Amino acid sequence: MKKNQLIFAGLFLLAAAVPAFAQEQAVEEKKMDKVEADLNKDAAEPEGQKAVVEKIKADFKVDDARIAGLVEKNLSYGGMAAALSLAQGLPGGITEENVQKVVALRQGPPVMGWGKVAKELGLKLGPAVSKARKAADGARKKIKEEKVKKEKAMKKEKAMKGGKAEKGGKAEKPSRPAKADRPGSGGKR
Repeated sequence: MKKNQLIFAGLFLLAAAVPAFAQEQAVEEKKMDKVEADLNKDAAEPEGQKAVVEKIKADFKVDDARIAGLVEKNLSYGGMAAALSLAQGLPGGITEENVQKVVALRQGPPVMGWGKVAKELGLKLGPAVSKARKAADGARKKIKEEKVKKEKAMKKEKAMKGGKAEKGGKAEKPSRPAKADRPGSGGKR
């Protein structure tokens, strides 16, 4: 009887753990989808694509040829960061074979979400999300720096052209012409 109770208790614990694991994986997958969307949005901004590519290259230690290969596979910049972060977790790290595995699972058939890709590869998605988030945050910071730099340059150029009055200075109002004396107004004649 005790054996049956232990088996029942074990099955109960397993049944409770599986949905919790699935729920955690769904949360991580939503996070990765958000990182992917953020990187794609940043890449769409002026100067954004360059900043995103440079950050992906630096964080994942890949070259232009690897980026071009991923572009040919129709991966977005966010998808590249996700795929590279998962490939980095595989034995051997980011190799052509590992990247191909990740991309093939993602693109299917059947098409898989990042959580299923990670599970299929025997990886946890959380560390990959963190790596991809780091790249996204770094790219966003670089884009902001470039915007500030560009705005300062534009202000400096405008000031040099004399396009804007100095702060605190007001333009003088033109003086009004004196009224002509009218007959019968009591003024001087």
